[in-house]
Amino acid sequence: MSLYAAYAGNLDARLMTRRAPHSPLRATGWLNGWRLTFGGEHMGWEGALPTIVEDPVSQVFVALYDIAPMDEESLDRWEGVGLDIYRRTRVRVHTLDGEEPAWAFALNAYEGGLPSARYLGEIADAAESAGAPHDYVMELRKRPC
Repeated sequence: MSLYAAYAGNLDARLMTRRAPHSPLRATGWLNGWRLTFGGEHMGWEGALPTIVEDPVSQVFVALYDIAPMDEESLDRWEGVGLDIYRRTRVRVHTLDGEEPAWAFALNAYEGGLPSARYLGEIADAAESAGAPHDYVMELRKRPC
């Protein structure tokens, strides 16, 4: 199994059970030195798509999943890896049990553009359902769209 750091909509455990049904949630944690942002507005159906970029003073709340080999290809397809929309990137997740090496999806497009209000609301709801701190969820809800 490999460890996947889910952010944005994939923080929703119900959604992940459909996208990766054989892959259990291990923990939640933080990507320190990364920032949640949006880009590739021309690639999305409802505005810009979520991504992470390195930023030494920021952090992103994530859910850490043990991805079963049978779910990896399905998750890559869902995220558009074969279409060059997203790529995998290596990250370190800080959990209550220590630091874990993992991978996350990063957008293959420049940062910029705004997500739709509906999509941003889904991301905030997913973060809340995964146990993200209230201030993190509120920052998501207040973002421009």
